[in-house]
Amino acid sequence: MVDHIVSTKLYILVFAALIALTALTTGVAFIDLGKWNTVAALAIAVCKASLVALFFMHLKWSSSPMRIVLLAAFVWFAILVTLTLADEFTRQWTPVPSSWEAQIQQQVRGNPADHEKPAPKIEMLNGG
Repeated sequence: MVDHIVSTKLYILVFAALIALTALTTGVAFIDLGKWNTVAALAIAVCKASLVALFFMHLKWSSSPMRIVLLAAFVWFAILVTLTLADEFTRQWTPVPSSWEAQIQQQVRGNPADHEKPAPKIEMLNGG
């Protein structure tokens, strides 16, 4: 197996890019982008992970089987994210059941005319 020799200058450039992206992540965290804060942070994280995988893990110069393994990992990750988001987005489809106590209170308070009627008398079986 022939290893690719990477220059120190390239490692320093990638390191500087990682430091700059980390500073950018910190800067974006202080800016209110609303819903886009998470998207921006994840985009920067993907860029940093790509730099680490390509240069520090030498995937840029690796063989085809290693790239297929990396592709399979990304496909599996995409499947997991899809299933998680499908679960999250469908949680509001079914109503939250109320407790039986709340249903009884609603029935008692439901019709105000029912409160004006006298309560029915209960007769004792022993003639009391």
